[in-house]
Amino acid sequence: MASRLRPALLALLLMLPAGAAWAQTDHYVTTPAALEAAIRSARPGDTITLANGTWTDVVITFDTDGAPGDTITMRAETPGEVLLTGTSRLQIAGDYLKVDGLRFEGGALPDGVPVIEFRRSSSDLANHSRLTNCTVVDYNPPSTRTEYKWVSVYGRFNRVDHCYFAGKTNEGALLVVWLRDPPHDAPPEHRIDHNHFGPRPEFGDNGAETIRIGTSARSMQEANVVVEHNLFTETNGEIEIISNKSGGNVYRGNTFRRARGTLTLRHGNGCLVEGNFFFGEGIAGTGGVRIIGEDHRVVNNYFQDLRGTGYYAALSMVQGVPDSPLNRYFQVKRPVVAHNTFVNTEKTFVIGVGNSADQSLPPEDITVVNNVVQTFLSAPVLEIELAPVGTTTWAGNIVYGRPDALPEGFTFADPGLEQGADGLYRPGPASPVLDAADPAFAPEADMDGQPRDARAPDAGADERSDAPVLYTPLTPADVGPAWRVAVAVEAPWEPRPSRLAPNFPNPFDSTTTVSFTLAQAAHARLRLYDIAGREVLRLLDQTLAPGLHEVALDGRQLPTGTYVLVLETDGRADYRLLTILRTSR
Repeated sequence: MASRLRPALLALLLMLPAGAAWAQTDHYVTTPAALEAAIRSARPGDTITLANGTWTDVVITFDTDGAPGDTITMRAETPGEVLLTGTSRLQIAGDYLKVDGLRFEGGALPDGVPVIEFRRSSSDLANHSRLTNCTVVDYNPPSTRTEYKWVSVYGRFNRVDHCYFAGKTNEGALLVVWLRDPPHDAPPEHRIDHNHFGPRPEFGDNGAETIRIGTSARSMQEANVVVEHNLFTETNGEIEIISNKSGGNVYRGNTFRRARGTLTLRHGNGCLVEGNFFFGEGIAGTGGVRIIGEDHRVVNNYFQDLRGTGYYAALSMVQGVPDSPLNRYFQVKRPVVAHNTFVNTEKTFVIGVGNSADQSLPPEDITVVNNVVQTFLSAPVLEIELAPVGTTTWAGNIVYGRPDALPEGFTFADPGLEQGADGLYRPGPASPVLDAADPAFAPEADMDGQPRDARAPDAGADERSDAPVLYTPLTPADVGPAWRVAVAVEAPWEPRPSRLAPNFPNPFDSTTTVSFTLAQAAHARLRLYDIAGREVLRLLDQTLAPGLHEVALDGRQLPTGTYVLVLETDGRADYRLLTILRTSR
């Protein structure tokens, strides 16, 4: 019914003079029945306020219409104090709607039913609508093989921003943008920004992406979705942290920390990957960008301490399948990889990865220019599994690693990168990368948002400049809901190694061993917090000698979920994220 009334309602609103719309009303609701009634009666500009407390097994169908400049807002009485659990879920279906401050936690749904979706039915979609300031945490079924998404985005011109998602253990991508079939296949042009995608344990199979834009079947369509300024922390579900499956998308200004996988341009063409930060912190399987398809641009990105190889390399181009079906590997054609900086990467450029009998088409017409690599003398800078074909442009790359024979266009020289107080490596005053780049390939600004010298830009992602820095690597303080308590869900990133070693096993069912090293004698406190910041275990509170220490962690009394281990000594804190995943009951 709502979908049939919308054209007439919007036409009526457009005929009204400014200021002639309904008076704005705040509908305060305490029950599901009152909420349903408020949705039915809401007018453009109204607010629906859910009372604080726990709402269990509630299906919210937010199916109404606001108007341009007069959004209808559904919000929590106090952001973060409206807890939806059990089988609760949310459908946003209408135009100019906003959902603000809700908290989904500890629930579970049947196979195929998303926690949040921007539609009521296949014909009743959301447009110009927004999900903001919300969280979904540990919303998992008993079986990891029960498949559902947490957020399914339909319609056009929608936004998901300043949300926090963590602890997904079951099958299914966390957030998916869905494209429609022709003739309703206009690019959706959604925006996904300023979210914190928190820890997700390895699933062990495909179908555990953090973000997927499109599907294989619709991958030749343009989506024009912007994914920017998001933080990905230990998003280890599968190799495709982000799975691009459509065209024209932009991935800009995102930060990846300790994430075992890659930003994968899996299907679709003409995407831009710009100004992202990838920090592996020396963890196996941490990768960068994987290129498949045509006309992609990877520019101004910063990669540090990644340990991925092969498909998980810092920058890989994949072999194609002749006459590839939509769900296989299209040949890489005309990629541009320019002005990126790689520091201490295990495998930097891997060209033609995946060569096999059926995956036999090498990358074609590739351009790799003005990049900077400063890595270990034991680490190869360039690995070519099958030589690219067509016009190959290597130019202006200044690299330092294993002294292999390199094509013309690679200068083997110490780039003179110096680590700053922020932990990033930038060119020093005598660096050979200064003014060394061909301006034909230079973006207007560098990874910091500082303008580049148009006549003689620096190679790599950073332009040496005194201009104000506009962009920096993201921390939890920069993203996610404003209301969320910034307890030690994650430490602010610092360029020092953690004293807490990765625990094994992790995820674990009942017990694990925590190891840490003290450089000197200190009073140590070791505690475990849940994802909401509540202390759940005190493991240690005593003075210890310098050296290696091991502590048994017994989690048999704790529910499945994501936890934060905090080691505190003399004003310093170190953090590790742990996952308890019940398999024995």
